[in-house]
Amino acid sequence: MESIKEFYANQSIFITGGTGFIGKVLIEKLLRSCPKLDKIYVLIKGKRGKTPEERIQAITSTALFEKLKKQYPNAIKDKLKLVLGDATELNLGLSEEDQNLLIENVSIIFHGAASVRFDDPLKHAVLLNTRGTREVLNLALKMKKLKVFLHISTTYCNVDKPEVNEQLYPPHADWKKTIEIVENVDEHVLAVLTAKYIDVLPNTYTFTKSLAEHCVYDMCEGKIPACVCRPSIVISSRWDPVPGWIDNFNGPVGLLPKLKPDYVSVDTAVRALLLAAWNKATNKAEEEKYDVSFYNCSNNGLYTMSMEELIEFGKQIFWEAPLSNILWYPGGGVTGCKYWNYIRVIFLHLLPAVIVDNILKLLSIKPLLVKIQRRIYIANLAIRHFIMYQWSFPNYKCLTLEEKLMPEEAEEFGYDRHNVDVYDYFRNCIIYGRRYLLKEDDSNIDKAKKNLYRMYILDRIVRALFILFLIWFFVYKLEIFSYLGEKMQSIYDYIFE
Repeated sequence: MESIKEFYANQSIFITGGTGFIGKVLIEKLLRSCPKLDKIYVLIKGKRGKTPEERIQAITSTALFEKLKKQYPNAIKDKLKLVLGDATELNLGLSEEDQNLLIENVSIIFHGAASVRFDDPLKHAVLLNTRGTREVLNLALKMKKLKVFLHISTTYCNVDKPEVNEQLYPPHADWKKTIEIVENVDEHVLAVLTAKYIDVLPNTYTFTKSLAEHCVYDMCEGKIPACVCRPSIVISSRWDPVPGWIDNFNGPVGLLPKLKPDYVSVDTAVRALLLAAWNKATNKAEEEKYDVSFYNCSNNGLYTMSMEELIEFGKQIFWEAPLSNILWYPGGGVTGCKYWNYIRVIFLHLLPAVIVDNILKLLSIKPLLVKIQRRIYIANLAIRHFIMYQWSFPNYKCLTLEEKLMPEEAEEFGYDRHNVDVYDYFRNCIIYGRRYLLKEDDSNIDKAKKNLYRMYILDRIVRALFILFLIWFFVYKLEIFSYLGEKMQSIYDYIFE
């Protein structure tokens, strides 16, 4: 079996979803660790007033690509090419010239274009996640040099089962008929029928990703080497190319204390994609090569924390690298009682948001906190199913991919799963999230710590005053002790007289 670097050398790779979180890391890893590849073609939507060069600059102008630029300064300019299109359109919205370019040159496909919104209308989710997959495969089947097609799915596309193994499960609907329905039925009618149509699955995302897996199986089985990789919840990088890199604020906002979600770092997920494609394409056994393989790119309890542990740990780390412009001292906790949660949301989220927004209005500043709280509430509803239950995602087949690596490539392409310090990893997630997401300079940490301490003192003073107010209200305003005293005296008189 040829090494992984030998396999990717001189190959032209087509990537959909290249502007997404996983897609960016995949592009960087390919350009840096497989420098002898020929070209990477990235499907990207056209943007008025932006040249392809400006779009590439926008994609690669983050800390993620700094290491690549130092090692191979010309790699992005020479090897990364954009093709204008849209995964929701027929033929991917590609021009005839670009279609021919891809058909003649591409040998490896990573298909990751997808809507990851849980509240997407059924029509849009099907057109992108399911029909988009069909359109990529229609193109793939015409490619003259194609060695492997890899579809990026999700471990959560079969959440009606407590344990999701590395296999294809029976479909919840016919993917061909579903595409036909959304192409011809009015959106308002679809909105009414959605809950019934997606059956036991919680949202359109999981439903359409499940259909996409069946699309891959039906169109690839026995025809082209193909595999489906299912990452679980993809979060910040561990260390490759930089620790803690992330480009989005996605995450759970309502939690159960003992729940242990299945997280996987984005660099680990990308390594699994590269290994899966390499293994499938270089498999010499003909009877296996054209069978569609399924891999769960999951943590499966290897290194994780419960939600309760993660929140308490986050509070500790916040003292190491606090944010500069906080409105209040950060706190919070986990509860299994939804009614107590509602009370806390009203008094600790909504009420302060209303007060601050009214102050902003008085200062002629656009209010924003109530709007943010509304978005958080809607997001909480969308992911409620995923934060209330525990799933198991066995990943034996995915782990065994690493064992096939050459010893000299293990460090660069292996998972390094035995050397994970979970506390150090989540510390980096928080500290580097401050840097990459909020663009805060590390030089102002000392100033931020002083501000955090002031907020802590203010928080404690306000809490103490609130408790004193409650005591005053119940004791003096309602005269509750006098009332209880009278009742006790009445009971005493009744018993002893």
